[in-house]
Amino acid sequence: MRILIAEDDLTSRKFMQRFLTRYGECDVAVDGLETIDSFLSALKENKPYDLVCLDIMMPKLDGLKALRMIRDIEQEKKIADLERVKVIMTTALNDQKTVLSAYGSGCEAYAWKPIDVQKFTEVLQSLGLIDDKQEMKKE
Repeated sequence: MRILIAEDDLTSRKFMQRFLTRYGECDVAVDGLETIDSFLSALKENKPYDLVCLDIMMPKLDGLKALRMIRDIEQEKKIADLERVKVIMTTALNDQKTVLSAYGSGCEAYAWKPIDVQKFTEVLQSLGLIDDKQEMKKE
């Protein structure tokens, strides 16, 4: 699995990278523009990401705008719905308007910080990105 972690906070980024490396190759982006650049580069190289973990509050371009751009790019390139990258928004924000906006923009899941590893693993399973056997092997 190819994973892009878009997170401007160093501690959160390192935590996510340590946790997700067990499931696949992780790249990192520290702001919204770098996220879009990485997403486009992966498509150009014909090595698209399977998962993007996208922080909402990032410099240069916030996560919600980056998510809308990712979905626009996929639509422009006629990427089928089943082939679209799975996006999990990560944030310390816990307000209903932000959550609804994220889902309305096309994310598959929403995770609050600090990240609960067990719940996050369950989300990865529910999205079909990992299975129970994979989780058991990695522990």
